[in-house]
Amino acid sequence: MSNRQKRFFLQEDEIPRQWYNIQADMVTKPLPPLHPGTHQPLKAEDLYPIFAKELCHQEMDQEHAWIDIPDEVRDMYKYYRSTPLVRAYGLEAALGTPAHIYFKNESVSPVGSHKLNSALAQAYYCKQEGITNVTTETGAGQWGAALSYAAKVFGLEAAVYQVKISYEQKPYRRSIMQTYGAQVTASPSMSTRAGKDVLTVDPNNQGSLGTAISEAVELAMTTPNCKYVLGSVLNHVALHQTIIGLEAEKQMAMAGEYPDMVIACFGGGSNFGGVAFPFMRHKIKDGKQTRFIAAEPSSCPKLTRGVFQYDFGDLSGLTPLLPMYTLGHNFMPANIHAGGLRYHGAGMIISQLLKDGYMEAVDIPQSETFKAGLLFAKSEGIIPAPESSHAIAATIREALKCKETGEEKVILFNLSGHGLIDMTAYDQYLAGSLTDIEVTDEEVARNVAQLDKII
Repeated sequence: MSNRQKRFFLQEDEIPRQWYNIQADMVTKPLPPLHPGTHQPLKAEDLYPIFAKELCHQEMDQEHAWIDIPDEVRDMYKYYRSTPLVRAYGLEAALGTPAHIYFKNESVSPVGSHKLNSALAQAYYCKQEGITNVTTETGAGQWGAALSYAAKVFGLEAAVYQVKISYEQKPYRRSIMQTYGAQVTASPSMSTRAGKDVLTVDPNNQGSLGTAISEAVELAMTTPNCKYVLGSVLNHVALHQTIIGLEAEKQMAMAGEYPDMVIACFGGGSNFGGVAFPFMRHKIKDGKQTRFIAAEPSSCPKLTRGVFQYDFGDLSGLTPLLPMYTLGHNFMPANIHAGGLRYHGAGMIISQLLKDGYMEAVDIPQSETFKAGLLFAKSEGIIPAPESSHAIAATIREALKCKETGEEKVILFNLSGHGLIDMTAYDQYLAGSLTDIEVTDEEVARNVAQLDKII
């Protein structure tokens, strides 16, 4: 391996200066989000009470393919970007595959995941608008940690609602957020109307991202000079994450290869869109035949088994109605350890791209993801987050197909975060106590049938 380059980095002046907005190049634009009260198409101004104004305009922008990264945000990116593109020679050897496997290592950020790319941008825009407080939700805690740190960087106060099961499973994630100065509350809580409503019906409810979003949005709308920020799903979040794929484009060129497949785990879509969209523009505009594969948990299979329909982004119906692949906003996912993937719906852009056949999705059982994570750790030395292990498992599936056919495909996946704070989950897997939970067709049908009452 001494004569083979393994890691590829960019120079500081090569870090992208613009984000890529795929909406401008899509053949079929996403349907408009709808006002939750009137069911009329939203304007950017309708979102002002919840989000920073610049973020509202980025959310609705279907015209400009390139949006400048503010200098203050790019200066913060320089602390950890570019992140390395790594040739996974160890994993290739362990699998005995002719495939060339690369991964973009976003785990090297200060908070250990890709989430900081958007947290810094959103905190900056809030600060520019004169906002003093921000609030958000988090599942496993990666987004909450990123937002807590970004808020501190730009002098904001942060309040985070963490899904209760993750709050209990991952106490060190909570500690990280508190270390950065954030107030962290287990969701559902008794501090909001949304939380009280859930706990009144089910006092032992372990929470969901939809519930935590409702609580965070409610706090933002009832607190002076406070805005809500979101870690996935929405268009502007995926926009900020395209820094990943734009760097990877340049780094793949340094490696002298181009991906036949781009793979990422899937919760709401930010890290998938971040690595995939810059490459997907060549499929849309130039006819490149790259495959794009989103890997989701079998226990929360909105892309593979959900329906494409307007639905709320939260449990209480406070957010706009989004055209998405969804299992229903009241879907309560199983308590798997990949807390960041326990979300009922998919972002508007990705939902439209999936509907139009530009990408595909696979659902993967929890045990397979941990088996993949262990193999990756042993062969590459990095312990991946449970979320990222979904991407690794999908990559292994494709690499083994190449082994069967003898095809030398090039596979790129996004390592969205490390798992050093998820060792309790690995302990349980090694002890044989983790279970696979699959949603039945009856459960999916029963839940999505309720969407007809919305619109």
